[in-house]
Amino acid sequence: MPPAFSSRPAPFACATLLTLLCGACSKTAGNVTLPQTEPPHPEVPAITAEQKPPALELANTAVYELTANGTDRHYQVWVDVPDSYADNDKPYPVVFVNDALYAFPLVRSIRNLLGQHGRNIEDFILVGLPPQTGLSSKQSRSRDYTPSDPLADAAPAKNDYSAETYGEAAAYRDYIEQQVFPLIAAHYRADMSRKVYAGHSLGGLFGSYVLLTRPQMFQSYILSSPSLWFDQRVILKSETAYAAAHADLPARVMMYAGMYETTRPGPRYFKQNDMIGDMRAFERTLKAHAYPHFSIGSEVIQDEDHLTVFPAAISRGLLWALPGHGPYISG
Repeated sequence: MPPAFSSRPAPFACATLLTLLCGACSKTAGNVTLPQTEPPHPEVPAITAEQKPPALELANTAVYELTANGTDRHYQVWVDVPDSYADNDKPYPVVFVNDALYAFPLVRSIRNLLGQHGRNIEDFILVGLPPQTGLSSKQSRSRDYTPSDPLADAAPAKNDYSAETYGEAAAYRDYIEQQVFPLIAAHYRADMSRKVYAGHSLGGLFGSYVLLTRPQMFQSYILSSPSLWFDQRVILKSETAYAAAHADLPARVMMYAGMYETTRPGPRYFKQNDMIGDMRAFERTLKAHAYPHFSIGSEVIQDEDHLTVFPAAISRGLLWALPGHGPYISG
């Protein structure tokens, strides 16, 4: 059985540093007397490295290790099942989230609280897709979630493309389809005909790319603040290519953005990317094709910006994608 997913608290360094600095100061500064500092709770013994407390473990979770085919790239896959999983033998829908360092514990908590044991949101298996092992989140997501390489263009870029590598979304899409999906299908009672994708920012861009290149990978797409501006809106080339070759787009899509994700004066607004405008234009373009088995909607969430919107977006998105058996309760 794979080990439980765990998160380890960061060392409590700030208080220690402050104590050391105060201890090094003289007892007076000008005419101001500084109080003697005493270590807090002197009755609590110090913890040695050998006595380090155990990491926090989340119940019903597991970690798997995969190596992407044909590469030396190692990824973990985090999986969580709801409490009801042990009480029956039915298959469960599956929600896949990237940027799992942030999204996995958040979505797990939203399912467990807002979901109300299937009443508000249907219980689901949660699959988290964290960055490549050994890479920073920025390095991994900039490469894996983007469909093109803006650094290949000699023209000056309006955005700050400061990661080392971009443009390998196709390989990452194939890794999920060819390796992650079979892993989940083999080890869990997963209804692989009811897969939901959820991604934010570049993760929303990646979801848009999958939608327009291999739409049937997922049945529902929750795209939070999708970075459709990336590389001079290169995602529109994928949309044009798909529309030229297909008469249908079998998927459901819901997009969200915060009210501040547009260009206006003010500290919470963007200086150059009108993500609300891009989202609305993308929706209009897709709707215009009148695909028979396609639906798309969007919502601008009030009082949210790019950094605050995802909890509200994923809550709304899960209620949309996997409505519970009801009736809805709010507490």
